[in-house]
Amino acid sequence: MRISTRLSTAAAAVAALVAVLGTAPAATADGQGRLTSTFQWSSTGPLIAPQPDATHPVVSVKDPSVVRYKGTWHVFATTADTSGGWSLVQTSFDDWSKAGAAHQTPLDTTAIGKGYRAAPQAFYFAPQKTWYLVYQTGLPSYSTTKSIDDPTSWSAPKNFQDSMPQVIKDNIGNGYWVDFWTVCDEERCYLFSSDDNGHLYRSETTVKEFPNGFGNTKIVLQDSKFSLFEASNVYKIKGTADQYLLLVEAIGSDGRRYFRSWTAHGLDGRWTPLADTEANPFARSSNVTFADGTAWSKDISHGEMVRDGIDQTMEIDPCRLQFLYQGLDPAASGAYSQLPYRLGLLTQTNSNC
Repeated sequence: MRISTRLSTAAAAVAALVAVLGTAPAATADGQGRLTSTFQWSSTGPLIAPQPDATHPVVSVKDPSVVRYKGTWHVFATTADTSGGWSLVQTSFDDWSKAGAAHQTPLDTTAIGKGYRAAPQAFYFAPQKTWYLVYQTGLPSYSTTKSIDDPTSWSAPKNFQDSMPQVIKDNIGNGYWVDFWTVCDEERCYLFSSDDNGHLYRSETTVKEFPNGFGNTKIVLQDSKFSLFEASNVYKIKGTADQYLLLVEAIGSDGRRYFRSWTAHGLDGRWTPLADTEANPFARSSNVTFADGTAWSKDISHGEMVRDGIDQTMEIDPCRLQFLYQGLDPAASGAYSQLPYRLGLLTQTNSNC
Protein backbone atom coordinates (compact mmCIF):
# COMPACT_ATOMS: atom_id res chain seq x y z
CA MET A 1 0.00 0.00 0.00
CA ARG A 2 2.83 2.42 0.86
CA ILE A 3 4.55 1.71 -2.50
CA SER A 4 1.38 2.17 -4.54
CA THR A 5 0.60 5.40 -2.69
CA ARG A 6 4.04 6.73 -3.52
CA LEU A 7 3.65 5.74 -7.16
CA SER A 8 0.27 7.44 -7.34
CA THR A 9 1.71 10.57 -5.78
CA ALA A 10 4.65 10.54 -8.22
CA ALA A 11 2.34 9.99 -11.19
CA ALA A 12 0.19 12.89 -10.09
CA ALA A 13 3.25 15.11 -9.78
CA VAL A 14 4.42 14.16 -13.28
CA ALA A 15 0.95 14.79 -14.68
CA ALA A 16 0.88 18.21 -13.06
CA LEU A 17 4.31 19.06 -14.44
CA VAL A 18 3.32 17.93 -17.94
CA ALA A 19 0.21 20.06 -17.70
CA VAL A 20 2.42 23.08 -17.11
CA LEU A 21 5.29 22.32 -19.46
CA GLY A 22 3.59 20.34 -22.20
CA THR A 23 4.02 16.76 -23.36
CA ALA A 24 6.71 14.82 -21.53
CA PRO A 25 9.78 13.86 -23.58
CA ALA A 26 9.40 10.49 -25.28
CA ALA A 27 12.00 7.85 -24.46
CA THR A 28 13.26 5.93 -27.49
CA ALA A 29 15.01 2.61 -27.66
CA ASP A 30 17.71 3.95 -29.98
CA GLY A 31 18.53 6.83 -27.66
CA GLN A 32 17.86 9.56 -30.19
CA GLY A 33 15.74 11.55 -27.76
CA ARG A 34 13.08 13.36 -29.76
CA LEU A 35 14.97 13.52 -33.04
CA THR A 36 13.09 12.35 -36.09
CA SER A 37 14.55 9.58 -38.27
CA THR A 38 13.64 11.54 -41.40
CA PHE A 39 13.81 15.31 -41.76
CA GLN A 40 11.85 17.96 -43.60
CA TRP A 41 12.88 21.62 -43.67
CA SER A 42 11.75 25.02 -44.84
CA SER A 43 14.35 27.53 -45.98
CA THR A 44 14.57 31.27 -46.07
CA GLY A 45 16.06 32.98 -49.08
CA PRO A 46 19.63 34.29 -48.77
CA LEU A 47 19.91 36.26 -45.50
CA ILE A 48 23.57 37.28 -45.49
CA ALA A 49 25.60 38.24 -48.56
CA PRO A 50 29.17 39.53 -48.96
CA GLN A 51 29.87 43.20 -48.23
CA PRO A 52 32.85 44.17 -50.41
CA ASP A 53 34.78 47.38 -49.78
CA ALA A 54 37.89 49.03 -51.22
CA THR A 55 40.27 46.73 -49.32
CA HIS A 56 38.07 43.63 -49.16
CA PRO A 57 36.73 42.76 -52.65
CA VAL A 58 34.84 39.74 -51.29
CA VAL A 59 32.60 37.63 -53.53
CA SER A 60 31.27 35.03 -51.13
CA VAL A 61 30.33 34.50 -47.49
CA LYS A 62 30.27 30.93 -46.20
CA ASP A 63 31.03 28.44 -43.38
CA PRO A 64 28.86 30.17 -40.75
CA SER A 65 28.95 29.82 -36.97
CA VAL A 66 26.10 31.34 -34.98
CA VAL A 67 25.60 32.22 -31.30
CA ARG A 68 22.70 34.05 -29.64
CA TYR A 69 23.82 35.99 -26.57
CA LYS A 70 21.77 38.49 -24.57
CA GLY A 71 19.24 38.99 -27.35
CA THR A 72 21.80 39.43 -30.14
CA TRP A 73 22.73 37.03 -32.92
CA HIS A 74 26.47 36.86 -33.59
CA VAL A 75 27.42 35.25 -36.90
CA PHE A 76 30.98 34.41 -37.92
CA ALA A 77 31.80 33.37 -41.46
CA THR A 78 34.49 32.83 -44.07
CA THR A 79 34.82 35.24 -46.96
CA ALA A 80 36.69 34.78 -50.24
CA ASP A 81 37.92 37.68 -52.36
CA THR A 82 38.51 38.13 -56.07
CA SER A 83 42.11 36.93 -55.76
CA GLY A 84 41.07 33.74 -53.97
CA GLY A 85 42.15 34.91 -50.52
CA TRP A 86 40.25 33.56 -47.50
CA SER A 87 39.49 35.50 -44.32
CA LEU A 88 36.88 35.85 -41.56
CA VAL A 89 34.09 38.30 -40.74
CA GLN A 90 31.81 38.89 -37.75
CA THR A 91 28.34 40.43 -37.89
CA SER A 92 25.67 41.00 -35.23
CA PHE A 93 21.94 41.80 -35.25
CA ASP A 94 18.89 41.28 -33.06
CA ASP A 95 16.54 39.80 -35.66
CA TRP A 96 17.08 37.69 -38.78
CA SER A 97 15.17 40.28 -40.80
CA LYS A 98 18.08 42.66 -40.14
CA ALA A 99 20.87 40.21 -40.97
CA GLY A 100 21.43 41.39 -44.53
CA ALA A 101 21.88 45.04 -43.56
CA ALA A 102 24.04 44.39 -40.49
CA HIS A 103 27.65 45.58 -40.75
CA GLN A 104 30.28 42.88 -41.24
CA THR A 105 33.62 43.46 -39.51
CA PRO A 106 36.58 41.92 -41.40
CA LEU A 107 38.57 40.11 -38.72
CA ASP A 108 41.83 40.57 -40.62
CA THR A 109 41.71 44.12 -39.23
CA THR A 110 42.04 42.69 -35.69
CA ALA A 111 44.84 40.75 -33.97
CA ILE A 112 43.61 37.66 -35.85
CA GLY A 113 45.53 39.20 -38.73
CA LYS A 114 45.81 38.60 -42.45
CA GLY A 115 46.47 35.35 -44.23
CA TYR A 116 44.51 32.15 -44.65
CA ARG A 117 41.74 31.93 -42.02
CA ALA A 118 38.57 29.94 -42.62
CA ALA A 119 35.74 27.80 -41.21
CA PRO A 120 35.06 29.51 -37.85
CA GLN A 121 33.32 28.04 -34.80
CA ALA A 122 32.40 30.32 -31.89
CA PHE A 123 31.50 29.28 -28.33
CA TYR A 124 31.83 30.36 -24.70
CA PHE A 125 34.18 28.19 -22.65
CA ALA A 126 32.44 28.48 -19.30
CA PRO A 127 35.26 27.16 -17.05
CA GLN A 128 37.44 30.09 -18.16
CA LYS A 129 34.62 32.60 -18.72
CA THR A 130 36.16 33.19 -22.14
CA TRP A 131 34.88 33.21 -25.73
CA TYR A 132 36.74 31.06 -28.25
CA LEU A 133 36.80 31.39 -32.03
CA VAL A 134 38.18 28.22 -33.62
CA TYR A 135 39.26 28.30 -37.27
CA GLN A 136 41.73 26.82 -39.71
CA THR A 137 45.01 28.36 -40.80
CA GLY A 138 46.35 25.11 -42.22
CA LEU A 139 46.45 24.05 -38.57
CA PRO A 140 43.66 24.08 -35.94
CA SER A 141 43.87 27.62 -34.56
CA TYR A 142 41.90 29.74 -32.11
CA SER A 143 41.53 33.26 -30.78
CA THR A 144 39.86 34.39 -27.56
CA THR A 145 38.02 37.38 -26.13
CA LYS A 146 36.14 38.35 -22.98
CA SER A 147 33.62 40.35 -25.04
CA ILE A 148 31.92 38.79 -28.05
CA ASP A 149 30.18 42.14 -28.60
CA ASP A 150 33.51 43.73 -29.59
CA PRO A 151 34.79 42.22 -32.87
CA THR A 152 38.08 44.11 -32.51
CA SER A 153 38.92 42.35 -29.23
CA TRP A 154 39.88 38.91 -30.58
CA SER A 155 43.41 37.80 -29.69
CA ALA A 156 46.16 36.73 -32.08
CA PRO A 157 45.97 33.12 -33.32
CA LYS A 158 47.33 30.21 -31.31
CA ASN A 159 47.25 26.54 -32.29
CA PHE A 160 45.57 23.56 -30.65
CA GLN A 161 48.10 21.33 -32.44
CA ASP A 162 51.29 22.59 -34.08
CA SER A 163 51.62 19.77 -36.59
CA MET A 164 49.47 17.22 -38.36
CA PRO A 165 49.11 14.00 -36.32
CA GLN A 166 50.68 10.92 -37.87
CA VAL A 167 47.38 9.08 -38.32
CA ILE A 168 46.14 11.93 -40.50
CA LYS A 169 49.38 12.02 -42.52
CA ASP A 170 48.93 8.31 -43.14
CA ASN A 171 45.36 8.64 -44.45
CA ILE A 172 44.90 12.10 -45.95
CA GLY A 173 46.11 11.18 -49.45
CA ASN A 174 45.56 14.20 -51.71
CA GLY A 175 43.06 15.76 -49.31
CA TYR A 176 43.29 18.68 -46.89
CA TRP A 177 43.14 18.83 -43.09
CA VAL A 178 40.07 21.04 -42.57
CA ASP A 179 37.00 22.08 -40.58
CA PHE A 180 37.94 21.84 -36.92
CA TRP A 181 35.10 21.41 -34.44
CA THR A 182 35.36 21.58 -30.64
CA VAL A 183 32.85 20.07 -28.20
CA CYS A 184 33.21 19.12 -24.52
CA ASP A 185 31.50 16.97 -21.94
CA GLU A 186 32.05 17.32 -18.19
CA GLU A 187 35.56 15.88 -18.24
CA ARG A 188 37.02 16.04 -21.74
CA CYS A 189 37.12 18.28 -24.81
CA TYR A 190 37.26 16.80 -28.29
CA LEU A 191 38.54 18.26 -31.55
CA PHE A 192 36.93 16.76 -34.66
CA SER A 193 38.36 17.31 -38.14
CA SER A 194 38.13 16.02 -41.72
CA ASP A 195 40.57 15.34 -44.54
CA ASP A 196 38.46 15.60 -47.73
CA ASN A 197 39.39 11.96 -48.22
CA GLY A 198 36.66 10.04 -46.39
CA HIS A 199 37.93 10.21 -42.79
CA LEU A 200 36.59 11.87 -39.66
CA TYR A 201 39.19 12.33 -36.91
CA ARG A 202 38.92 13.02 -33.19
CA SER A 203 41.61 14.38 -30.86
CA GLU A 204 41.11 14.95 -27.13
CA THR A 205 42.25 16.75 -24.02
CA THR A 206 40.81 17.35 -20.56
CA VAL A 207 38.54 20.26 -19.69
CA LYS A 208 41.18 21.33 -17.15
CA GLU A 209 43.96 21.36 -19.76
CA PHE A 210 41.93 22.99 -22.57
CA PRO A 211 43.02 24.58 -24.90
CA ASN A 212 46.27 22.65 -24.43
CA GLY A 213 47.05 18.97 -24.50
CA PHE A 214 45.17 17.78 -27.60
CA GLY A 215 46.36 14.33 -28.66
CA ASN A 216 45.30 10.69 -29.01
CA THR A 217 44.03 11.41 -32.54
CA LYS A 218 41.91 8.62 -33.98
CA ILE A 219 39.78 7.85 -37.02
CA VAL A 220 36.21 7.62 -35.71
CA LEU A 221 34.32 7.30 -39.02
CA GLN A 222 35.34 6.55 -42.59
CA ASP A 223 33.67 6.16 -45.98
CA SER A 224 34.38 7.00 -49.60
CA LYS A 225 35.86 10.44 -50.28
CA PHE A 226 32.68 12.25 -51.31
CA SER A 227 30.39 10.38 -48.91
CA LEU A 228 32.27 11.68 -45.86
CA PHE A 229 33.77 14.89 -47.15
CA GLU A 230 34.06 17.73 -44.60
CA ALA A 231 32.27 20.29 -42.37
CA SER A 232 31.55 18.03 -39.38
CA ASN A 233 29.32 19.32 -36.54
CA VAL A 234 28.77 17.54 -33.21
CA TYR A 235 26.01 18.53 -30.74
CA LYS A 236 24.69 17.43 -27.37
CA ILE A 237 20.97 16.65 -27.59
CA LYS A 238 19.06 18.56 -24.93
CA GLY A 239 17.00 16.42 -22.55
CA THR A 240 19.27 13.37 -22.82
CA ALA A 241 22.04 12.19 -20.53
CA ASP A 242 24.71 11.49 -23.14
CA GLN A 243 23.22 11.57 -26.64
CA TYR A 244 25.05 13.38 -29.44
CA LEU A 245 24.25 14.24 -33.04
CA LEU A 246 26.95 14.25 -35.73
CA LEU A 247 26.56 15.98 -39.10
CA VAL A 248 29.03 15.62 -41.98
CA GLU A 249 28.83 17.20 -45.41
CA ALA A 250 28.80 14.90 -48.43
CA ILE A 251 28.84 15.43 -52.19
CA GLY A 252 25.95 13.63 -53.85
CA SER A 253 25.78 11.66 -57.09
CA ASP A 254 24.56 14.85 -58.80
CA GLY A 255 27.58 16.82 -57.57
CA ARG A 256 25.44 18.78 -55.07
CA ARG A 257 26.37 19.08 -51.41
CA TYR A 258 24.19 17.82 -48.56
CA PHE A 259 24.42 16.61 -44.95
CA ARG A 260 24.36 13.12 -43.50
CA SER A 261 23.75 12.42 -39.77
CA TRP A 262 24.58 9.93 -37.02
CA THR A 263 23.98 9.64 -33.26
CA ALA A 264 26.11 8.24 -30.44
CA HIS A 265 26.09 7.57 -26.71
CA GLY A 266 28.88 9.85 -25.53
CA LEU A 267 31.45 11.80 -27.50
CA ASP A 268 33.75 8.78 -27.52
CA GLY A 269 30.94 6.41 -28.52
CA ARG A 270 30.20 4.60 -31.76
CA TRP A 271 28.34 6.64 -34.39
CA THR A 272 25.10 5.00 -35.54
CA PRO A 273 23.44 6.13 -38.81
CA LEU A 274 20.37 8.34 -38.40
CA ALA A 275 19.55 10.01 -41.73
CA ASP A 276 22.67 9.32 -43.75
CA THR A 277 21.77 8.59 -47.39
CA GLU A 278 20.89 10.59 -50.47
CA ALA A 279 17.40 9.08 -50.31
CA ASN A 280 17.06 9.90 -46.59
CA PRO A 281 19.43 12.79 -45.87
CA PHE A 282 19.66 15.05 -42.86
CA ALA A 283 19.46 18.11 -45.12
CA ARG A 284 19.47 18.16 -48.92
CA SER A 285 17.62 20.28 -51.44
CA SER A 286 15.29 17.29 -51.94
CA ASN A 287 13.90 17.56 -48.37
CA VAL A 288 13.81 21.38 -48.23
CA THR A 289 10.89 23.63 -49.19
CA PHE A 290 12.01 27.10 -50.23
CA ALA A 291 10.21 30.30 -49.28
CA ASP A 292 9.14 31.38 -52.77
CA GLY A 293 8.75 27.88 -54.16
CA THR A 294 12.01 28.09 -56.12
CA ALA A 295 15.23 26.56 -54.86
CA TRP A 296 17.70 29.44 -54.73
CA SER A 297 20.31 26.78 -53.90
CA LYS A 298 20.60 23.12 -54.87
CA ASP A 299 23.43 22.78 -52.33
CA ILE A 300 22.88 22.58 -48.57
CA SER A 301 26.50 23.09 -47.65
CA HIS A 302 28.80 23.93 -44.71
CA GLY A 303 26.75 25.30 -41.82
CA GLU A 304 25.89 25.13 -38.14
CA MET A 305 22.86 24.34 -36.00
CA VAL A 306 21.30 27.12 -33.97
CA ARG A 307 22.26 26.09 -30.45
CA ASP A 308 20.14 26.17 -27.31
CA GLY A 309 23.00 27.70 -25.33
CA ILE A 310 26.38 29.29 -25.88
CA ASP A 311 28.88 27.06 -24.10
CA GLN A 312 31.34 24.32 -24.99
CA THR A 313 28.75 21.52 -24.68
CA MET A 314 27.21 22.65 -28.00
CA GLU A 315 23.70 21.70 -26.90
CA ILE A 316 20.75 21.81 -29.32
CA ASP A 317 17.01 21.53 -28.66
CA PRO A 318 15.57 18.66 -30.79
CA CYS A 319 12.19 20.41 -30.67
CA ARG A 320 13.52 23.55 -32.37
CA LEU A 321 16.03 22.52 -35.01
CA GLN A 322 17.38 25.30 -37.22
CA PHE A 323 20.46 25.17 -39.42
CA LEU A 324 22.34 28.17 -40.85
CA TYR A 325 23.94 27.02 -44.10
CA GLN A 326 25.78 28.19 -47.20
CA GLY A 327 24.06 27.94 -50.57
CA LEU A 328 24.49 29.42 -54.02
CA ASP A 329 22.80 30.02 -57.36
CA PRO A 330 22.45 26.59 -59.05
CA ALA A 331 23.75 28.09 -62.30
CA ALA A 332 27.00 29.32 -60.72
CA SER A 333 30.27 27.78 -61.90
CA GLY A 334 33.99 28.46 -61.87
CA ALA A 335 36.79 28.28 -59.33
CA TYR A 336 35.61 27.22 -55.86
CA SER A 337 36.83 30.43 -54.20
CA GLN A 338 34.78 32.51 -56.65
CA LEU A 339 31.46 30.72 -56.20
CA PRO A 340 28.87 33.23 -54.91
CA TYR A 341 27.95 31.60 -51.62
CA ARG A 342 25.30 33.22 -49.42
CA LEU A 343 23.83 32.21 -46.03
CA GLY A 344 20.30 30.93 -45.53
CA LEU A 345 18.42 29.42 -42.57
CA LEU A 346 16.63 26.05 -42.42
CA THR A 347 13.85 25.30 -39.92
CA GLN A 348 12.63 21.75 -39.34
CA THR A 349 8.97 21.31 -40.25
CA ASN A 350 8.36 17.72 -39.07
CA SER A 351 9.51 17.79 -35.44
CA ASN A 352 8.43 14.97 -33.10
CA CYS A 353 7.58 17.51 -30.40
